[in-house]
Amino acid sequence: MATDTTLRPGEIKDILLREIEAADLHELDVEEVGTVLEVKDGIARIYGLQKAMAGEMLEVRSSETGNAVTALALNLEEDNIGAVILGDYLQLKEGDEVRRTSRVLEVPVGPALVGRVVDALGRPIDGRGEIDTTTTRKVESSAPGIIVRQPVKEPLQTGIKAIDSMIPIGRGQRELIIGDRGTGKTAVAIDTIINQKGQGVICVYVAIGQKASTVASVVERLRGAGAMEYSIVVVASASDPAPMQYIAPYSGCAMAEYFMYNEGRPTLCVYDDLSKQAAAYRQLSLVLRRPPGREAYPGDVFYLHSRLLERAAKLREDAGVVDGTNILKPGGSLTALPLIETQAGDVSAYIPTNVISITDGQIFLEADLFFAGVRPAINVGISVSRVGGSAQIKAMRKVAGRLRLDLAQYRELEAFAAFASDLDAATKRQLDRGARTVEVLKQGQYQPMPVEQQVMIIYAVTNGFLDDVPTQDVRNWERGFLEFMGARFPQVGDALRQAKDLSKEVEADLRRGIEAFKQTTGTREQRPKVEDAVR
Repeated sequence: MATDTTLRPGEIKDILLREIEAADLHELDVEEVGTVLEVKDGIARIYGLQKAMAGEMLEVRSSETGNAVTALALNLEEDNIGAVILGDYLQLKEGDEVRRTSRVLEVPVGPALVGRVVDALGRPIDGRGEIDTTTTRKVESSAPGIIVRQPVKEPLQTGIKAIDSMIPIGRGQRELIIGDRGTGKTAVAIDTIINQKGQGVICVYVAIGQKASTVASVVERLRGAGAMEYSIVVVASASDPAPMQYIAPYSGCAMAEYFMYNEGRPTLCVYDDLSKQAAAYRQLSLVLRRPPGREAYPGDVFYLHSRLLERAAKLREDAGVVDGTNILKPGGSLTALPLIETQAGDVSAYIPTNVISITDGQIFLEADLFFAGVRPAINVGISVSRVGGSAQIKAMRKVAGRLRLDLAQYRELEAFAAFASDLDAATKRQLDRGARTVEVLKQGQYQPMPVEQQVMIIYAVTNGFLDDVPTQDVRNWERGFLEFMGARFPQVGDALRQAKDLSKEVEADLRRGIEAFKQTTGTREQRPKVEDAVR
């Protein structure tokens, strides 16, 4: 008689449950593996990773060399993924294996990075060995909300007279430096970094699309000034692939954010320059077949820069500020100095107008002024700081109030006077004062000036003490005057540095110092050398 081997539904269920219980699920290693369909211009098309996230790190292993290259998933399409290769894409080919990492792109952060030169993924490129850090931070993170911010009110001194007096920058501000190629944009940014010495500010300099030799000279300049002790340099040079140039500013920002959020410190981030980042992003987008818009840039190029610059902030001072799920240290700040290169001074082009609308002001460097010898070549008419006097010490607010007006009137009269044959005395006085003001605001490269010295010399020029000094002698007069004040009237500089205000007593001492110096220098014919005056 045949045996009935048919299993009832209940029995099937019991057998399956027993099998599942018997299996050790911890030993199972389930991985989603994809393959490369094509590689071109830093972009890989990948098939088979249905669960990949946008912005996720993927690991592509070359079948030829066995090396693993990091890729970043950008386009999630119906049947494939468009990923950018963060490394050498030439060693990859069709059929190579791709694995998910289940992590979004992140870079190492922490104090170990200070003083180092790294690439866009935080790997050292300065030949000084590995960086010993265990902390990482997401390259893309949301900007702090309104609740955790406070108004920008603390000055970030650049050491440049024209900026600190008329276009002040505050901690937590975003100030655009814009101008043609070769007008001194990088010099302004490097001066600002050098001037942070002893201020407790961590500086991050991001070099995008520059020659490696240019970046090396900047690093040497920072090292020579002792600024590398508190700086991190992130490099995505012109020879690096476009994806590295696209990601570098976000990596630099993440490194600075560690010090702002985790240590409550002020930080400064220089992006040199975002025009090249936009060009790299345009290249990626076109190869990824994203629709081109104005000037062939993709439609989200505004978001490219806004999500970077919105991360600049001044955090509240009260303890226990919460950002998402993290309790942050209070009082930190991130100041952003983005650079944009214009073509023939055209600030109304697409990328310049985008970044102008995101930032809290701009410093416009003009080629005509630069070639006329006015350096830094700041056009005071177009340049503006939307934070204004809130980012200045009281002493500077008092002395620099008339400076912008004097310069504006001088520029207007200068154009008029070029065609006028005879000028009245008042107009001549204004022209003379303006010419001396322009001379005072000139400054040598990599020579930032302490704010107390700036206050003293600006007070002298705006109150007419330099009106009888020949224009060509103003720079020498300024040098001698500052040395004289340091030697004979040190209390003025000390008071300005500590109280940050120009009280009546300090102003009286300053006036006495100016008059004493003018007496020692005498008339132009009798004037001895500056060294004699100081003695």
